[in-house]
Amino acid sequence: MDKLLLVEDDESLAMGIEFTLKDEGYEVYRASTVKEARYIFIAKKLDLILLDVNLPDGNGYELCKYIRSKSEIPVIFLTACDDEVNIVLGLEIGGDDYITKPFRVRELLSRIKATLRRNRTIAVGNKLKSGNIMIDTSKALVKKNEDELILTAQEYKLLLIFMDKPGIVMKRDEILKELIDEEECFFDENTLSVYIKRIREKIEDNPKEPNYIITQRGMGYKWNKEVTKE
Repeated sequence: MDKLLLVEDDESLAMGIEFTLKDEGYEVYRASTVKEARYIFIAKKLDLILLDVNLPDGNGYELCKYIRSKSEIPVIFLTACDDEVNIVLGLEIGGDDYITKPFRVRELLSRIKATLRRNRTIAVGNKLKSGNIMIDTSKALVKKNEDELILTAQEYKLLLIFMDKPGIVMKRDEILKELIDEEECFFDENTLSVYIKRIREKIEDNPKEPNYIITQRGMGYKWNKEVTKE
């Protein structure tokens, strides 16, 4: 049974979400403050966190930064702010997805299931090497030179998508389709740009002049180095 932490200070909304999640078979822990959420996060082995942005004793962005300093557990933001700046901020600090209020129950459940599924997606049996980047897919381990890189599930899967097709220009919608791997695609091109920016910051020596993931204007992206498999 997947264990979820719901961080939401609106009591009626939190109760409704909790009932829905339990009805779907999830084990749910609930917190209404940053302090309570930190305690549960440390004390329990969780599979996913649903995180409100505005909380009585702080905000979800700062809590997400704290979570990311300790773990790569998937985080979905629940936010009333649907403007691009807030969405991009949530993704750039390590959020895996976001959903704006008010939302439909079906959409929330679909996003939770998709995020959990992506977090468990690990290719088996190969080592991929390209330049000073190495992926051991049997362990979901990524290294730059000999230093381990910490990637979220979406970043890891996106890196695999690129390294599996070196030298091939991929359109944005093609990349999104592979990344999401489901019929209803919730992510948009802006979200993809944020993920690519985050990966570049981890694998490139100079993210502003990338050598690995190259933008082909008007076309898409490509992995610009040779990849060998072992």
